[in-house]
Parts: sequence; C-alpha cells; structure tokens
Amino acid sequence: MSNKILIVDDQYGIRILLNEVFQKEGYTTFQAANGVQALDIVQKHSPDLVLLDMKIPGMDGIEILKRIKAINQDIRVIIMTAYGELDMIQETKELGAIMHFAKPFDIDELRAAVKKHLPITT
Repeated sequence: MSNKILIVDDQYGIRILLNEVFQKEGYTTFQAANGVQALDIVQKHSPDLVLLDMKIPGMDGIEILKRIKAINQDIRVIIMTAYGELDMIQETKELGAIMHFAKPFDIDELRAAVKKHLPITT
C-alpha cells in the first residue's frame, strides 16, 4: 500500500500548508486547485486519500466526489468546508466521504484523522 494524499482546494495557502504538513509526516502529496486537475491526478496517480474542499469554482466538491468515486470507489475522501451546510455534508457521506472538517480546521485534528484513515506503512 502506498501513502498518497491528494489535496484539492482553490486556496493556494491551504494547499501549501497541508502539503507541507503531510510531506513531513511521510506521505506523498499531490495538489489540485480545481476539479479538472483533481480528476487528472486521481486517474494518473491513484491517491489513497483525498482532502477535498467543497467550495471550488467550476466543478464543486460534490461533483468532484462523485467523479472520484466513479474512477475508484476505494479512494477515501475527507471533506473540508467553510460552510456549515448540513444537507451538503449529509450528501457527501451518502456518496462515500469518510468524514468532514469545518474550516478553519485544527491542523492537529486533521493530521490525526489522516493518520487514522491512512496509517503510514513502511
């Protein structure tokens, strides 16, 4: 098993922060600023886990999640959203997201969640 994480967020600062945190933890990371980039990375690199922002211009998080799951049902997805839209969060769970974090999130809680769902294997 590999330890590949795809970070999907239209905010550059968040992508850089998460990229740095998870690379230090020993994960291989990929970044996407939009749905097209995200799906391209999913097809080429088959990440084990995706950190997915819900509010992305163009293709929103729900659509990206549906397409990721259509490509590979086994990819674990953690949702990140700045909006407390419970109906959207419920829909993401029905589509297979394993959990969600509200922005601004606690980086240590997010790190712990990733380690729980994608333990580092050597």
